[in-house]
Amino acid sequence: MANRFIIAGGGTGGHIFPAIAIANAIKHVQPSSQILFIGAKGKMEMEKVPQAGYEINGLDIAGFNRSSLLKNISLPWKLVKSFVQVRSIFASFQPDAVIGVGGYSTFPVLKYAQSKGIPTFIHEANSFAGKSNMMLGKKATKIFVATPGMERFFPAEKILVSGNPVRDIIVRNAIQREEALRFFKLDPDKTTVLAVGGSLGAASINNALMEQLDEFGKNDLQLIWQTGKTNSEVYKNAAAKYNNVWVGEFINQMEYGYAAADMVISRAGAMAVTELCITGKVAILVPYPHAAEDHQTANAMQLVNNSAAILVKDEKAKADLVKEVVAISKEVMKQEEMKAAIRKQALRNAADFIAKEILQSL
Repeated sequence: MANRFIIAGGGTGGHIFPAIAIANAIKHVQPSSQILFIGAKGKMEMEKVPQAGYEINGLDIAGFNRSSLLKNISLPWKLVKSFVQVRSIFASFQPDAVIGVGGYSTFPVLKYAQSKGIPTFIHEANSFAGKSNMMLGKKATKIFVATPGMERFFPAEKILVSGNPVRDIIVRNAIQREEALRFFKLDPDKTTVLAVGGSLGAASINNALMEQLDEFGKNDLQLIWQTGKTNSEVYKNAAAKYNNVWVGEFINQMEYGYAAADMVISRAGAMAVTELCITGKVAILVPYPHAAEDHQTANAMQLVNNSAAILVKDEKAKADLVKEVVAISKEVMKQEEMKAAIRKQALRNAADFIAKEILQSL
């Protein structure tokens, strides 16, 4: 008999791509499974999930706005409305289990499932758990976490250390460096830096790069620069005269980005950190300082404390980021040590592990 799953969450690639990886793993183990995603209307998941071949329903919901309390006036109404929508979706789809991966839709979906006695499973990607997941964890069937030591957030008996699910195309990336560099029309003989700041971009990273693009050429480096959507035209114009810089709003085939890169500049979201561990890259991390509970710094420190990454504080990016990149590019032995250290942090089969644990629990 086919099991029916609802997967709830989204908002960023760090939630969406692990959710899709879990869905794919469930279908691999049990092809007859039926899977429905629930996300937030207007968010990234409403585009990315259908592209991956899954149906998604959107809720009228938003998160708490920390920067403007006035914008939270409608939040209680949206939360009530989302529960009404969830009830309707559940009545139609009748799930056997519900999986939450983080994002606005996770709380109402899992909370409703728990009120109906439906098994719920949580995946917590970060090394500092979010408040919603902590509340939901009390009644969850199992809680999958990326790193050890999460007992301070969740009931110890429910925790399973799984790592973070990563897109299969990145885990099994067979693209050769030379092929990847041809994809970006760059020189295979030069040390290559990949800079990614998320789908919307990271202003501190982008501005630091824009103001010091000359330094890459001076130090025989080349740059693959994913700017994100915000101010992308400004960055494209700044890079237009450099033949050692590829610049674009978004890299849809990130497997080419990782294959081409010798070093990666990145925020420290959970999935970014996980992908860097799996691909074994020299990582220069610039944690987003306003992330909930400063979880990106916690994620980054998991690597820094194991000599597996370099941390540059957001407020220091303008002065220090490119300087750190240039310095590490000249230290070949340190690069190899960092690559070896970061690979030791990788858990490769998270999606398969999660899928099998969920199916065995039903």
